[in-house]
Amino acid sequence: MPKVEKALLVGAYIPGKVSRTEAEESLAELAELARTAGAVVAGSYLQKIAAPNPAYYVGKGKAEEIRAGVEAEEIDLVIFDENLTPGQEKNLEELLDAKIIDRTGLILDIFAQRARTREGKLQVELAQLNYLLPRLVGKGAALSRLGGGIGTRGPGESKLETDRRRVRERISRIKHDLEKVGKTRELHRLSRKSVPFPVIAIIGYTNAGKSTLFNRLSKMPTGQGALAEDKLFATLDPTIRKIDLPERQTALISDTVGFIKKLPHQLVEAFKATLEEVRAADILLHVIDSSHSNAEVQIVSVKKVLEEIGASDKPVINVFNKTDKIEGEIVPAYLRLVAEGGVPVSAITGQGIKDLIVAISRAISPLKRS
Repeated sequence: MPKVEKALLVGAYIPGKVSRTEAEESLAELAELARTAGAVVAGSYLQKIAAPNPAYYVGKGKAEEIRAGVEAEEIDLVIFDENLTPGQEKNLEELLDAKIIDRTGLILDIFAQRARTREGKLQVELAQLNYLLPRLVGKGAALSRLGGGIGTRGPGESKLETDRRRVRERISRIKHDLEKVGKTRELHRLSRKSVPFPVIAIIGYTNAGKSTLFNRLSKMPTGQGALAEDKLFATLDPTIRKIDLPERQTALISDTVGFIKKLPHQLVEAFKATLEEVRAADILLHVIDSSHSNAEVQIVSVKKVLEEIGASDKPVINVFNKTDKIEGEIVPAYLRLVAEGGVPVSAITGQGIKDLIVAISRAISPLKRS
């Protein structure tokens, strides 16, 4: 079995741009991402800064404090919650004598673990190579010294040790292959439009319960439908099923990749073919983890991604999932969300699913497919 890496998390915030509470919440999400990638989180640091330090992102004093923590805890990996420049990454590796990755690198690593289809693997590799290209100088030596693990999956060490020209050639080939995939997807979408079936895309923040809801709606037992796990980014590759609705209505429903705050632009670019399923849909089911303490923040993050991919004008049904987990301090926020309109459900227990089907049926009734 591969060694489990011990990680320290580092966050920084600029007052007036980000509050301390928001920074703490982002750091908590980073911890969840780190655990999803397979790391053990040993601790975290959070610093208020006036501006990012050009050399270390955090202040030199804080960087020295982190170095002491790395030595004391025998840390393998230090993860920064913000994107680092190649120079900052190199300086930190030399100072801390540990592997350094930022939030984008961590998310890309998780995607590399989760990709199953050839398309998904190509998309992840493209995103990783575009991310790693400016970091190639001196990176190969650092990786050979520090070994594999988190931040090195996907293209792997051998590709990182090649020269820029070969990496650019590989990027060009992947883009060409993905263009073919995109054309195939477009043909599939055109063929779907030739039959009178509206298309519904399930979207939402990662781990909101999209795949569980997809399996419930399409009557597919877990294991035969979309992968449903209590982990971030459990599903990368879109799955499409036919569902039957009241009054002899039929629709196609697709499960898509989960969104997240600070979604790396490399992923948005690489997953264009997959995200096109969202743009091509007639209706979006926005699945919201209504039991999450940051549900309202997650809703805003999803809306931002929809704007980024050009799908913010789509009709949306808000689905307030995980109602079986709502308790205590969550209740007021949940009531506030539901008051704005939507359907409360529990994809696990089936509660509210009939109401959701009725809402979907009403939404697709006016749609006319050419």
